[in-house]
Amino acid sequence: MTHADVTGGEPGGRRGTPAPAALAAALGLLPLLLVHPQHPVLAVLEALWAALLVAVRRDRPVAAVLCAAPLVMGGNVWTLPVIVLIVLSATRRIAPTRRAWRAVGAACGVLGVLTVAIGLFRWEQLPMDLADNAISAALLLLLPALSGTLLGRRRPLTGLLRERNAYLEQTRTLTAEAARLEERTRIAGEMHDLLGHRLSLISVHAGALELAAARQAPPLAGQAELLRTTAGTAMEELREILGVLRRAELADGMDPTDGSGNGGASERGTREDIAALVTQSRQAGGGPVELDWSVPGTAEMGARARQAIHRVVREGLTNVLKHASGAPARVEVRRTDAGIEVDVTNGPPREAGRSQGGTHSGLAGLHERISLLGGTFGAGPLPDGGFRVAARLPTDAIGSVSGPLPETSAGTPPPPRGAHAPLSTEVLTWPRVLGAGCASVLVVLPTAGFLVVVLLAALR
Repeated sequence: MTHADVTGGEPGGRRGTPAPAALAAALGLLPLLLVHPQHPVLAVLEALWAALLVAVRRDRPVAAVLCAAPLVMGGNVWTLPVIVLIVLSATRRIAPTRRAWRAVGAACGVLGVLTVAIGLFRWEQLPMDLADNAISAALLLLLPALSGTLLGRRRPLTGLLRERNAYLEQTRTLTAEAARLEERTRIAGEMHDLLGHRLSLISVHAGALELAAARQAPPLAGQAELLRTTAGTAMEELREILGVLRRAELADGMDPTDGSGNGGASERGTREDIAALVTQSRQAGGGPVELDWSVPGTAEMGARARQAIHRVVREGLTNVLKHASGAPARVEVRRTDAGIEVDVTNGPPREAGRSQGGTHSGLAGLHERISLLGGTFGAGPLPDGGFRVAARLPTDAIGSVSGPLPETSAGTPPPPRGAHAPLSTEVLTWPRVLGAGCASVLVVLPTAGFLVVVLLAALR
């Protein structure tokens, strides 16, 4: 329980500024110069009392509501708008809501007691006074209190929804980061398989060369031994470096997404491999898929570049099955002067609302993989309602095994275009907040009309 809950004041200890109190005093006093009341001293005291309540409504909202009751039956009609503002502002700050209504009920009780007490001296007018003050209490106390409580409920609701949106944004960020780390783990496993295999072959051949050199060319035996030991040392260092990158649960080098049945890493990214992915997409219940392959040959491409092509096409077709099943799709792999371009596009889904949702972690992982190769990656909706996944691999990355590692300012690539963090006004904030605000305005419309009529009558 906060200090604001105990005192009924506003959180943070905000103090009322003199400006609202001075404005309330001016509103109650200046019209008296034009319209002379029957009891000028009492009218001045009522205006000053209203200004005092405006000053304390933030720190003592319950007391402000209770002390505003006598002003309802006062003779200074120019303080009536101030009463509405006092009750609305005070009840908005009283928590919980039932405490605010208890204060309003007590204020109505005070008004009734004062009405009866004064009516004892003019018994014949008591029924009329009770009716008039009952209507005034409904319009000047109950309706503004209802509007204030609606606005008061909006404030904690907005805070809770903002906290929820912040949590969702943090969750989305952590999910994307986990996908990037997982992609680094997969890449580390592929580097271990490719480079480790080749370093092992170098070590084996260097050992055979050492034995042959010892018999046929003894002077070269030392160099052959150095070659063998260097290859073995490089293999051990490679394992240590990759062990840092790989997570504990994937330390055995298994990649759960690599069991697609399309062959090993050395066979992926070829025309046959991509054609097999297209065939699998058709057999899985997807719509027509067209393949446009414009790469003369893949023999000169490195294994990582071919693996990246395989992953982009597979992720794109998977998204088609998940979010636009039955929609026509097109896979384009073409060679340009700048490198290789991979595009997977699909039309709008045939049935709305059939999307299975997702966290875009696959797109985040692809962004990481393509970035490590020095390329660019993008994913986003098309104007016709479809979706596009596109990757660009530079020429330098095509012929290399590992590809260049682009440097980033914080070591983390930017988030994928296909995913966005929720705004602070998403997830039910605007409907609930605007609904409470509109309701609070509609509630005080009768009060506003009543005040206009009373003030116009006072000017006559």
